[in-house]
Amino acid sequence: MAAHFGRLRKGATTTAVAAVAVAALSASQAPGVTTDDLGRQAAGAAQPSGDAKTGGAGGGATGDSPYYTDLPPLKSPNPSPSASPTTGTTVSVGEAEAGIPATVLDAYKKAEAELRASKPGCNLPWQLLAAIGKVESGQARGGRVDASGTTYSPILGPKLDGNGFALIADTDHGAYDGDPAYDRAVGPMQFIPSTWEWAGRDGNGDGKKDPNNVYDAALAAGHYLCRFDRDLSVQSQMNAAILNYNNSTEYLNTVLSWLEYYRKGTHEVPDGTGTLPSHSSNSDPGSSPSPTTPATPSTPSTPSTPSTPSTPKPGGAGSTSPTPKPPAPSSPAPSPTPPTPTQTVDHLEDANTGKLTATAGSAFGTKVAVRAESKASKGVAKVRVRFTIIGDTDATFTGGESVATVVTGSAGTATAPALVAGEKTGDFTVRATVVGRVLGGLDYTATVTPRQADTLTRTSDTALTCVPGGEFADQVELKATYKGAVAGKVAATATLIKSADDATENDKGPYFKDADGKTIRTLTDLTTDADGVLKLPKLYADDATGTFLLRVNTAGGAVLTVELKVAAAAS
Repeated sequence: MAAHFGRLRKGATTTAVAAVAVAALSASQAPGVTTDDLGRQAAGAAQPSGDAKTGGAGGGATGDSPYYTDLPPLKSPNPSPSASPTTGTTVSVGEAEAGIPATVLDAYKKAEAELRASKPGCNLPWQLLAAIGKVESGQARGGRVDASGTTYSPILGPKLDGNGFALIADTDHGAYDGDPAYDRAVGPMQFIPSTWEWAGRDGNGDGKKDPNNVYDAALAAGHYLCRFDRDLSVQSQMNAAILNYNNSTEYLNTVLSWLEYYRKGTHEVPDGTGTLPSHSSNSDPGSSPSPTTPATPSTPSTPSTPSTPSTPKPGGAGSTSPTPKPPAPSSPAPSPTPPTPTQTVDHLEDANTGKLTATAGSAFGTKVAVRAESKASKGVAKVRVRFTIIGDTDATFTGGESVATVVTGSAGTATAPALVAGEKTGDFTVRATVVGRVLGGLDYTATVTPRQADTLTRTSDTALTCVPGGEFADQVELKATYKGAVAGKVAATATLIKSADDATENDKGPYFKDADGKTIRTLTDLTTDADGVLKLPKLYADDATGTFLLRVNTAGGAVLTVELKVAAAAS
């Protein structure tokens, strides 16, 4: 079947391979799963059928919808006995399965970060969202989303009209699913409208809650899974959350299989190039996609064939074999899908970014700006550009992040948020790349210079005097400013020098003491406080008398020379 699928008919079974493989996985990957007297799988952690919030027919966020049954590559290199070529179905293999489209992956990780801040006790892993997104929509049809994360066409299930499916009369007047008579599951995470009405979230900050937007849907799914104060690091609670999303033990095992697979490692692939699943829990060898979601050119649909009569399952609808379906009318081949804006980008060009220099602790006056261009050097709008800070630095973008993603405007230009320098000085790199494409990026060198002072003054005019062998009664206290403003956290050094013309360290006269009480005449690693004040340690005098000089220097060039007098006490 194609990348789009219809919703589950009550009592429908999975494909032969998926059914056997899931059963084999149940013991090791689904703690809490047991078997009842009839041999049907049941989960002790299952939630009641019907959503606890809405009480609608059909359970969970999706109304107990169908899902993709494709399993990740087998852990064992040996052939699986369930993957018989005579069944006509195979389990997906190859490293391509580990690839997640860039924008979809970004949505999962942003949702995890938001839940980590708002519900830290939930411990939601983004890999769980990826696993659910895989089985619900094949990662938004392999990442067919625009720069804002919205699918190029809606992902809709069939009418939930009770005819082979759950019966859910319209609850949204067709606002989400376009159907004014019956509800349909909607979007990359397949929410039914009645659940989306209260569970929907705005994950991309555009002021809307759109179930067809992967950022909105991923964040909504995260909040849905974290309900009831669940801790998803506890396996039984994770099982309960997944079953509450879609109340099916086979669904639970399939999601857990993908969760385990993604936890072992994934990689980013360009949008629109993700691996598409091919088997649905309500499909048979002759099934075809829902007419509301036409197939993409990369996964042509199989013409419908009459279904084979089957024995009713316990709890299924009806007690006799269903009447064979007539062949579906043939439809013309789908027209080629036009390239996305991201796919038309050939390279990035600098957009007049100026020199990136800032003093430690201050904002950079220049922002990094780039332009996404086609081969014809025309600007490409609606392309996601990622800016990443690289290097040994504590500089960040405004908001404290080291990575920022910006969508290009009508001229193809994307401007990064303002850079804010930390306390580490030196150079670092800001790299700009196109999200969803493997293209060369642009690197910009940014420099953080030390905090500076251009003026030093004493905070007191009291003469600094001492008798030979004694200690100075007053400590030297200075204040640093830069262009008239307080210069806080400015590095400084203090040295007892030989003379005004000889700045080498003196070998006699006043001195400081180190932590061991030893004589030292040079102090390094000094820093002014937040008010620009620098208070030096106590000074002591040896037996030499006369006028001595203490010179203090700061980053930025401020210099102050202080006189110290050592004389015998008056008789």
